[in-house]
Amino acid sequence: MVTTNTSYTVDEIRQMLYQVFDPEIPTISVVDLGVITNISVNDSGVVSVEMTPTFVGCPAIDVMKNGVIEILQKHGIENPKVTVSFDTPWNSNRVTEQGKKILKDFGLAPPPKYDLVFELDILHKVNCPFCDSENTVLQSPFGPTLCRSIHYCHNCSQAFEQFKPL
Repeated sequence: MVTTNTSYTVDEIRQMLYQVFDPEIPTISVVDLGVITNISVNDSGVVSVEMTPTFVGCPAIDVMKNGVIEILQKHGIENPKVTVSFDTPWNSNRVTEQGKKILKDFGLAPPPKYDLVFELDILHKVNCPFCDSENTVLQSPFGPTLCRSIHYCHNCSQAFEQFKPL
């Protein structure tokens, strides 16, 4: 017998989604990255997940969406409704504290919390994810993807990327 959708709570579904990873940073889940904006189960047992990309045109969002569908189906949830929406725009404050630790362990400087008023200082004042030094410099605000910038640490002589605050 196939498990029905009504056998799962929103929290259980969220736990399942911790198994879906960003394809560009394969150690951080879509939940910790903050791209999951809503999870619901209606009275008929239909599971709906809403997600938002980190950037408009993010090439990873389709891979993440397919990963969400796959993991839900793996747990017996038939025909989950997974939509990509900009109704709740992503910003870097959505990255969880666990997500920030994961980014740092991966070698990316995590984005700082900020009040959504963007000032260039938050791109320039970045601690090195390798040695935690503040003696760093922004090399380029444009990294290998739209969501990352490139920095250099004068203490440990490492180049590193920062997951940009948005």
